[in-house]
Amino acid sequence: MKLSAQEEYGLRCLLYMARHGETKSHSIPEISRAEGLSVPNVAKLMRILRLGGLVASVRGQAGGYTLSKTADQVTVSEVLGLLGGSFFNPHFCDRHSGLDRTCAHSGDCSLRLLWGSVQKSLDAILTKTTLRDLLRDEDEMTAFLRERGITPRTEAAVAPARINGH
Repeated sequence: MKLSAQEEYGLRCLLYMARHGETKSHSIPEISRAEGLSVPNVAKLMRILRLGGLVASVRGQAGGYTLSKTADQVTVSEVLGLLGGSFFNPHFCDRHSGLDRTCAHSGDCSLRLLWGSVQKSLDAILTKTTLRDLLRDEDEMTAFLRERGITPRTEAAVAPARINGH
């Protein structure tokens, strides 16, 4: 699964708001500075999140954005759905059938089953994980994941960053 920058940044903005006062109004420049994101990017994210019902805009001198729900009412799945959609949509095959109208493997497709299973596993985790859960530090999050039968990926397991393509 490849998490888009929009999904990552949107989660970061919401986590900032949850961490620094769920009912407090947060301005776009404030969130931008705190998260190291451009003002136009944060403005775009706030618009999407507002239209999706996750944040509300507050007008006036002390205006900005507030969370529309408490952090324990917002699931990661809900956020990702607004900002990017699901990993695998069963209608993917309809749109990527190749030269034919239907996929040559539509009657017997192991790929569709694999991607559908991956999506089901992701949904099982992401629909049960809230913004409040993500406010934990790394040690607490490790314990949280282990309690759910998930082995967290450690820094040692992450491949080192490539420098200049090497």
